[in-house]
Amino acid sequence: MAAARRLPATLALSLSLASCTILGPDFEAPAPVLPAAWSAIDDADSRYRAAYWWRQFEDPVLDELIAATYAQNLDLQSAGLRILQARAALGIADGLRFPQQQAVSGALLRGRMEDPALEKPRYRPFNTANLNFDVAWEMDIWGKYARGIESAEAALYAAVASYDDVLISLTAEVARNYVDYRAFQERILLAEQNSLIQQRVVGITEIQYESGNVTELDVQQARTQLYSTQSLLPALRIGKVQTRNAIAVLVGQLPEQVEGLLSAGDRAQRAVFEARTRAQQLNRYDDRDGGYESYDIVPSTPPLRTGIDASLVARRPDLRVAELQARAQSARIGLTQAELYPQFTLSGSIGLNQTVPAGTAFTGSDAVSVVLGPGFRWNIFNYGRIRNQVRVEDARFQESLANYNQAALRAVQEVSNAIEGYRFTLEEEKLRLDTVQASVRAFSISMTQYQDGLVSYQRLLSTVEKMTRNEDLYAQSKAAIAKQVIALYKALGGGWQMRSGRPFVAEAIRQQMGERTDWGRYLTPPEDARP
Repeated sequence: MAAARRLPATLALSLSLASCTILGPDFEAPAPVLPAAWSAIDDADSRYRAAYWWRQFEDPVLDELIAATYAQNLDLQSAGLRILQARAALGIADGLRFPQQQAVSGALLRGRMEDPALEKPRYRPFNTANLNFDVAWEMDIWGKYARGIESAEAALYAAVASYDDVLISLTAEVARNYVDYRAFQERILLAEQNSLIQQRVVGITEIQYESGNVTELDVQQARTQLYSTQSLLPALRIGKVQTRNAIAVLVGQLPEQVEGLLSAGDRAQRAVFEARTRAQQLNRYDDRDGGYESYDIVPSTPPLRTGIDASLVARRPDLRVAELQARAQSARIGLTQAELYPQFTLSGSIGLNQTVPAGTAFTGSDAVSVVLGPGFRWNIFNYGRIRNQVRVEDARFQESLANYNQAALRAVQEVSNAIEGYRFTLEEEKLRLDTVQASVRAFSISMTQYQDGLVSYQRLLSTVEKMTRNEDLYAQSKAAIAKQVIALYKALGGGWQMRSGRPFVAEAIRQQMGERTDWGRYLTPPEDARP
């Protein structure tokens, strides 16, 4: 009963101790150093364009592929599950604010003990029962557990930012592979088209040879050029298949499943090829039934603004990851410093312990015991070890700040490379188009003059080779422009916004996990919230 009377005073002393200081530095978020030429205006239109940049290509197939990637990609699922892990870890850190040790124990024993008052046999049987509830609470006087919660919370939000970073990379990778797929498709169609043209040239040369107007050398050269163009097709088709398979992995499907979606665009492009072929059959080599701009298979490139909104770069998920990792490490400094000071504990136990002769009932009278009181622990002979651990954590924190600055510089590099690459590739594409149009016109003229006997076959062969090569290079330059646009929006950190308001883990997976383990509120969206 005396212990019960002292309980209020003990609790008051404990609570006053528990409200003391929090050790360690308070984290201040670093600001990325960005080029002065970049705009600091927070432009809502720029943010939206960057958030859903793939829609500017106006390609329904690409839109569907990105939606499927968001729903089914396995790397993204893993990133979402890491958020659940971090949320559970935060729950562990939160739980340390309360009594860290809570245990109920009990036992029922039967034995024999010697009794000198008895004659032989001199042992009396007895029964012993005990039931105890023990509790111990290490008070967070120096903020060790508060810093632990701060670190775990930063780790949770770093997991969310890492999810966003994975989503950005996946979105850009799907778009890049899709552009490559369409580029291979266009290059294949161009090679097939030029093979038809060269077959016709071979036929004309054979007629000229049979008429005695040219030698066999012209025929063999024509066939050499034809076979050379046809030999390009297997490598192009391999590239197309490999790109399709890469898209399948990103989407989380089998190649044959992705093939159905991609082939919907194939049929439209085949119609383009047939229109070109009809123009060739009419000997309209210089017309192409409307010009090259009418036959784009590679997704058309959206126009880009010249200015860079610095606020977009500052929001990049990889920068947020680096910042939050630094925040988590900063909290670990204070957590470790707390070990330099005494740790105060409030312990208590209430129990029922009684021993009675065998055959006698347990009454419980005079068997209740209550123990309550403070205690402390101080690692006074381990200061060297603890101080060095604090130094380790501080060096790690400084390293995390360096990692943040490195991430900021890498962001500037990626944005600068993409915007300059777009500008120069656009110039290249325009020159490639001029080159193609000139080479097609040169081929048309040389074909007419060769049939009239005005030029040698060597002149015709040269124009055929240049036309074939320039058309292939022009298709590649169109793909390069599209990929520079993709690289720029990836560098600006666009694409993660599509997950806004949606769960990080699919409903089917959450249901499966809930059936296997009691997750409580942890599976309830949003998973980035504190448990």
